[in-house]
Amino acid sequence: MRLLKDLSASAIIAGFVTVLVGFTSSAVIVFQAANAVGATQAQIASWMWALGLGMGLTCIGLSLRYRIPVVTAWSTPGAAMLITSAAGVPMDQAIGAFLVSALLITLAGFTGWFERAIKRIPVSLASGMLAGVLLHFGLNVFVAMQSQFTLVLAMFAAYLLARRLVPRYAIVAALLVGCIIAMLNGQLHLQGLRFALAEPVFTMPSFTSSALIGVALPLFIVTMASQNVPGVAVIRASGYHAPISPVVGWTGVATLLLAPFGAYALNLAAITAAICMGREAHEDADRRYVAAVAAGVFYLLIGLFGATVSALFAAFPKELILAIAGLALLGTVGNGLAIALRDEQDREPALITFLVTASGMSLFGVGSAFWGLVAGVLALLVAQLKRPKLQ
Repeated sequence: MRLLKDLSASAIIAGFVTVLVGFTSSAVIVFQAANAVGATQAQIASWMWALGLGMGLTCIGLSLRYRIPVVTAWSTPGAAMLITSAAGVPMDQAIGAFLVSALLITLAGFTGWFERAIKRIPVSLASGMLAGVLLHFGLNVFVAMQSQFTLVLAMFAAYLLARRLVPRYAIVAALLVGCIIAMLNGQLHLQGLRFALAEPVFTMPSFTSSALIGVALPLFIVTMASQNVPGVAVIRASGYHAPISPVVGWTGVATLLLAPFGAYALNLAAITAAICMGREAHEDADRRYVAAVAAGVFYLLIGLFGATVSALFAAFPKELILAIAGLALLGTVGNGLAIALRDEQDREPALITFLVTASGMSLFGVGSAFWGLVAGVLALLVAQLKRPKLQ
């Protein structure tokens, strides 16, 4: 079997880091979104079950189908939007809105209109946006040194040394050194670990015009603009040619099936996907799909053992997570900048894309990645205008 032949420790670690970063950075937002629509503790556990199952199956299925690293995620901007827009909306109406949003994502994917729109974005702008999205992760490595100097410096030194001696296992070495130092310093908090299977809770959906207008449409727009657009850009900037239409379409189908259990929106990952697509996952780009498959397995475990996995990820020091994420993405940031600035004709629009994206600005509930692309496209259009001839 090809998967067993392509299996590597570096890919499995990359998959674990992908899930570690994705879960610890945004799970609290998902919990708040569930609370906003009045979810009980059992329903919140069901949300994690449904999201974990959806991300796991799509990561594994799509990556094996296309033999490239396809990483999916829950819509973090979508969850943030739900905290305010869906506050006070009954759970059954919220579920109905999730289903409508999922149907729109499915149609946008399988009809091909989303892929046709995204193909018009130059690779230089997509790469600039990718570098801008990931910039603060690289900076966080050194920011984390301010509060945990010994821990992060040791991880950084291990990474540099391993990059010289065993490049494929640089992130493995950094993570191992970080865990050992954290354990010796008593910073691994494992006392909250308990094994408990999550149970799905079905909610019968209902449909109201207010929920469709106030929740479904904003959730669809935010997910497509703030998640799927940068998700496609990451895939392209990493040198992969995925069939975008079916990939996005299947994330919509997965959401449709799991929405009654709390899967509000599944989409292409951006930041975490870059971890599986970088050289740290494997030197051979054709074998990096294993990292996405591994991430899918870890996501399935999150779904099945939601409470246990939550406590496991919470056991890691925050600085360790910041450092390992930044180190895992260093190569991707550098590659993105190199591609963005390579063509002199597109250099300034790509730089504008990078700066706007890195600024973290948010307008109308849509994140900076989308606005970075908008600014870059506008700059590119202006740059391509023909100069008026002098009389």
